Amino acid sequence: MSVDSANAPLRERILILDFGSQLTQLIARRVREAHVYAEVHPFDVSDDFIREFDPKGIILSGGPDSVRDSDTPRVPPLVFEFGVPVLGICYGMQVMAAQLGGRVEPGDLREYGHAQVCIDGPSALLDGLQDAQSADGRRTLDVWMSHADKITAVPAGFVPTSSTPSVPIAGMENTLRRFFAVLFHPEVTHTPQGAAILERFVLKICGARPDWEMGQYADEAVARIREQVGNEQIILALSGGVDSSVAAALLHRAIGDQLTCVFVDHGLLRLNEAEQVMATFADHLGVKVIHVDASGAFLSKLAGVTDPEAKRKIIGAEFVEVFQQEAGKLTDARWLAQGTIYPDVIESAGKGKKAAQTIKSHHNVGGLPETLNLKLLEPLRELFKDEVRELGVKLGLPAEMVYRHPFPGPGLGVRILGEVRRDFADLLRRADAILIETLRTTIDKETGKSWYELTSQAFAVFLPVKSVGVMGDGRTYEYVVALRAVQTQDFMTAHWAHLPHELLGHVSNRIINEVRGINRVVYDISGKPPATIEWE
Repeated sequence: MSVDSANAPLRERILILDFGSQLTQLIARRVREAHVYAEVHPFDVSDDFIREFDPKGIILSGGPDSVRDSDTPRVPPLVFEFGVPVLGICYGMQVMAAQLGGRVEPGDLREYGHAQVCIDGPSALLDGLQDAQSADGRRTLDVWMSHADKITAVPAGFVPTSSTPSVPIAGMENTLRRFFAVLFHPEVTHTPQGAAILERFVLKICGARPDWEMGQYADEAVARIREQVGNEQIILALSGGVDSSVAAALLHRAIGDQLTCVFVDHGLLRLNEAEQVMATFADHLGVKVIHVDASGAFLSKLAGVTDPEAKRKIIGAEFVEVFQQEAGKLTDARWLAQGTIYPDVIESAGKGKKAAQTIKSHHNVGGLPETLNLKLLEPLRELFKDEVRELGVKLGLPAEMVYRHPFPGPGLGVRILGEVRRDFADLLRRADAILIETLRTTIDKETGKSWYELTSQAFAVFLPVKSVGVMGDGRTYEYVVALRAVQTQDFMTAHWAHLPHELLGHVSNRIINEVRGINRVVYDISGKPPATIEWE
């Protein structure tokens, strides 16, 4: 995550130092929702990095450690000397207190989950915000807590601003130095006033300009791509997913026929997806697309394989093989473009030498080999998924493509439990299409939105079991599909969607009547956690 990724030297930005929290990305998303650019970097960045980044404000994230332990993450001292506002969140508050002369002790009770904080006095960060009122007339906020330690004494110059029954200091601030801290997590939706708190910090306290907007970004990105690429040729692996599709549209706007996309059909796409991709890009946008039907090769390699991780690796390796063969035919190409987005960058970079382990080692499209000898171009690497979608619409992509539900890279290969076979994939894609069509066309009377809009992700899963059924007074012995639909804000946690029974009944009847080979449909009512959203 280099500093020069900041897209526009004049854009004011917020630096978020990551101490290992799984929620750190959400801080950046909330700041950007206030139209202020923010980047996440490991907590142990150098002083030179901070000076070069030149932030308008700094946010210290939460983390899994205790500041009472030795050799746990600390804030670079320059952060407190740089002269810009600083906001500490959870661990960020505790480490601010510990480093500036306060006292942190083990909590009498751990607080994990919903809590209510009372605002105890004037607060530049919290004034005017309220969810309810305590019995003694104080303003209260509903918040999300996740901590075991507590601050028992604030540093010199700080005043406590909020409390809970078990934590006497749930917030503190030093308005002279413009240092602020809260023990709860304003970045999560479980804290209803959280977005307002972060917006107040970046806009009013930091005074940052709200100039982060996708229309302006598109113009900047086009100019940057043209300058970087010049007259050279680019190839892009086009999967049909949101990220690669928006990357293709952006690159085509920037360099036109210098872009060639390679679309590899592995036989595990959704119903009619290959035709839709070709129609959108080759016919509508005029993009050069090489369509490779490699379904036979993929399905042959998957024969007899049942382990989900093994299936993922096979699909990823075969994709690389096919793409490399096609790329080798384009002798004029000098650049490889990928749909890498900002969460991938954050996860790959890790969280500093001493903090939590890296979530995953990222390399887009399965890990393309260096033997391609191409320069790498990642035009979306600064954007979160919601920003990618917004950019896609501004670039003219169909909303139904840009806002469709997530689809795993291995496609139906990880929605067919057990062995992947062509006949299983054919059954599943038809069942899945019925579910999605019904969700799109069923309108919720209360909200006026379709159930596709009201769910964050929905799909069918093929189960490698058969059940006995009765059709036309005759016995059947056919396969089972499970339907899955969830609602979530961030995909870190999710609730199963309470779809209307009539909708579920309609989908079940259509699948059983229209998809020969399936005679039973079940609905998954597991949340995340303990389940995951996908089954494999």
